[in-house]
Amino acid sequence: MIVKMLHDKGLQSEHAYAAGFASIGLSIASWCGSMKVEPSGVSRADRWGIFVGEWAPTFFALGLALANYERDELHSVAG
Repeated sequence: MIVKMLHDKGLQSEHAYAAGFASIGLSIASWCGSMKVEPSGVSRADRWGIFVGEWAPTFFALGLALANYERDELHSVAG
């Protein structure tokens, strides 16, 4: 199971949630930066912002999976 492997390597749900929020900020920063630097204008900036913005739901889903794994692991140890 991928979630167990990630958890065993030290990744926790809080790390995945933080990465999700960071990717939202990075999406906005890449969109603004691309608007100023790219000669292609708004369409190129939109593609960069959307590309990076698609990472956030993945990180949040991973955080949720890890949180469920952590909860189940806590209950199995306590029970």
